[in-house]
Amino acid sequence: MQEILTTRFAPSPTGYLHIGGLRTALYNYLYARKNKGKFLLRIEDTDLKRNSKEATEAILEAFKWCGLDYDGEVEYQSQRSEIYKKYIQKLLDEGKAYYCYMSKEELEELRQSQEAKKERQKYDGRYRDFKGTPPQGIAPVVRIKAPQNGEIIFKDGIKGRVEFKAEDILDDFIIARSDGSVTYNFCVVIDDALMGVSDVIRGDDHLSNTPKQIVLYEALGFKIPKFFHVAMIHGEDGKKLSKRHGATDVMEYKNMGILPQALLNFLVRLGWSHNDDEIFSLEDLRKLFDPHHISKGASSYNFKKLEWLNAHYIKTLPFEEINFQLKELGFDLSKVQKAGFLLDLLRERAKTLLDIINSAKSILEAPKSYDETAILKFVNDSNLNLLKNFANSLNAQNNAKEFEEFTSNFLEQNEAKLKDLAQPLRIALTGGAVSPSIFEVLEFLGVKECKERIQAFLKYKEK
Repeated sequence: MQEILTTRFAPSPTGYLHIGGLRTALYNYLYARKNKGKFLLRIEDTDLKRNSKEATEAILEAFKWCGLDYDGEVEYQSQRSEIYKKYIQKLLDEGKAYYCYMSKEELEELRQSQEAKKERQKYDGRYRDFKGTPPQGIAPVVRIKAPQNGEIIFKDGIKGRVEFKAEDILDDFIIARSDGSVTYNFCVVIDDALMGVSDVIRGDDHLSNTPKQIVLYEALGFKIPKFFHVAMIHGEDGKKLSKRHGATDVMEYKNMGILPQALLNFLVRLGWSHNDDEIFSLEDLRKLFDPHHISKGASSYNFKKLEWLNAHYIKTLPFEEINFQLKELGFDLSKVQKAGFLLDLLRERAKTLLDIINSAKSILEAPKSYDETAILKFVNDSNLNLLKNFANSLNAQNNAKEFEEFTSNFLEQNEAKLKDLAQPLRIALTGGAVSPSIFEVLEFLGVKECKERIQAFLKYKEK
C-alpha cells in the first residue's frame, strides 16, 4: 500500500500567528494538496503557563480567513499526555532511556566546571548506567541514551546533505521532566510518527532539533520523515523580520485592508519561484508548488511588493469576493445603489481595501468638512464663480460621456480650461482634491446630488 504524503503545521498558542508561520503552513498545505495527500493542524499547547485560548482562536481565525483547510480535527498535544507517558515507559523498559537523579547543586557544579574549562555546556552522563539506590528527595528526569560519537546525517529537501557530529551537538538530553511532563522534541516525534507525517516543512530555526529527533525516531523504531528546512524571512535591512519592519500578525494584514489572496501570493514568493511568474492563485499553487524549489537563502520582506499584489487582486477579483472582504471590515458595498459601478470606479487607484472604504465614503456621504489645504491651493474667486455657473447649467446628463461632453462645451463657452474647474469640483463633491475620474463621480452621484453638494460648498465659502 502506497504511503499517503502527509504534512502538518504545529504552532504553539502563545500569541498571534506570525506571517512567517503562515508561510510555513502554506508550504505544507500546498505540498499536501498537490500530491492529494493530507494536511494536518496540530496545536502544541503543552506549555500551560504560556498558552492562551485566545491565541488558539487567533490561529484558527487566520486559517479561515486565508482559506487554508486542513484534514480531520485539530489535534491538541495537551490531550495526548497518556500517549507520551506510554512511550517514555517503553524507552525505559528497553534500556534506551534512564532516570537521572542529578540535583540542582550537581548541575550548578558541573556548569561552573565546564565554564572554567571553556567547554560546551552539556550533561556528562553520570547517571547513564547508574545501578545504585536512588538518592532521597530527588524527583528524577528521564534522559535518552544518545549516541556519544559518530555522525547523524540526513538529506534535507532544501539544504541537501546535512551532517552533525554527535559529540558536538548531543548529550543525553531530557525527554521527561521531573514533574512527568514531556519535552518538545519528544512530543513532536511521537505525534508526527503516530499521525503518519511523511514530510516536515519548517523554519531552519528548527534545524538544531533535527538530530535529536532523529535519535528519538531511531530509538522508538519509527520511520524518519523527509525534512525541508526553510530559511527565515528578513526585513529589508537584512535582519530577522520583526515588528519594526511592519506588521507580523497575520490578522493585522486583514485590518490593513490586505486581501488573503494577495498575502498568500506574497508569502509563497518569499523563498519559492516558478519561472519569472509573479501572480499565483491558490488553485495555481496547488498544482505548481514543489518544496524542492525553495531557495536556500533567506528571503527579504518588501511591503511595496505586497501592496502591488494587493492592488492587482483588488482590480481583478469579482465584486462578490471584494465585497465579502469589505463586509469583514464592517463595510457592505452591496447595500449601495450602483454598487458594481462604484467598485469599478474605485478599484483602479486602490492599494488596499481601506482605500476602497475611505474613497467610497467620500463619494457616498456628502462632505461634512473640506480639505483646507486643497482649498488654499485650488480654489479662488474666479473658479468659484465658474463652479457656480457649472452647477446652474447642469440639467439632464446621465453618464460619464454625457458629463464630459457637457463640461467640454461649458468650458469652451466660458473660455476656461478643465484645470480651472476639476479640482474645485472635486473638493465640492468629495471634500478633498483626490477622487476617481470626475466625470464618473458626476455620473454616480447624478445631477440633483451634484448640484446640492456644489451649493453646500459655495455656502461654506461664503461664511
